[in-house]
Amino acid sequence: MPSLAVTRHTSAEVSRINRDFYESLWAGSRLVDPSRFNTWPMVRELAMALPRRLEVAPGLRPRLPLDGTYFIDLSPAATAGLRAHGASAMRASLAALPCPSAGFDLVCALDILEHLPDDDRALRELSRVASADARMLLSVPLHPEAWTEFDDFVGHVRRYEPAQLQARLAAHGWAIEQSAIYGMQPTSSWLLDMGQRYLTSHRDRALWWYNHVLTPLGLRLQKPLQWRPGLGTTGGVDEVVLLCRRV
Repeated sequence: MPSLAVTRHTSAEVSRINRDFYESLWAGSRLVDPSRFNTWPMVRELAMALPRRLEVAPGLRPRLPLDGTYFIDLSPAATAGLRAHGASAMRASLAALPCPSAGFDLVCALDILEHLPDDDRALRELSRVASADARMLLSVPLHPEAWTEFDDFVGHVRRYEPAQLQARLAAHGWAIEQSAIYGMQPTSSWLLDMGQRYLTSHRDRALWWYNHVLTPLGLRLQKPLQWRPGLGTTGGVDEVVLLCRRV
């Protein structure tokens, strides 16, 4: 399948960017309870109906219930924070999940595939640990032409073309059952550029503002999400949440 990569960084550089950025972010963060996110109404019934649950790379922003979900993350700060709130969490990589095959009925990987140089390997692992009738929750950014320097800065490897995304999931035995629009493309390029420059030159202060001001404000301003059949219309859509089923 053709590569969807857009980033100018090497795999090693991407790994370093992700490690440095997110470990700094989680080291200064507090855990946000899953019930505070606009994804909660969507996943609550799913989670209750599918008790064998795995969420990969949630950081300190988990979306599945802390009680009964098994969490995997590379960040020591994230896994420590999850365990401090009573969750089962292990430090490990999505490329090699320390989990039994067919062990989960719901697998969740939000905002992660776009960070991985080898997303096929990640999808193979998610598929391996998913049971025969499992559901999978994903979120990914769309449209390579919407790429900005911010994607480089936060360690993205790619944005997905909708048709190629569907084909890639199908190649791993998944079909998109439902989706929800998760974000819109930025309309202010100068604001994005200013924010990135501030993050680059004043990272500690910028991350403090992100954790203590922007995150609480963003939680208050969240809009309800609505499921729609399949992938739906994707024109102008920056990011989607997908509910996938085995085929």
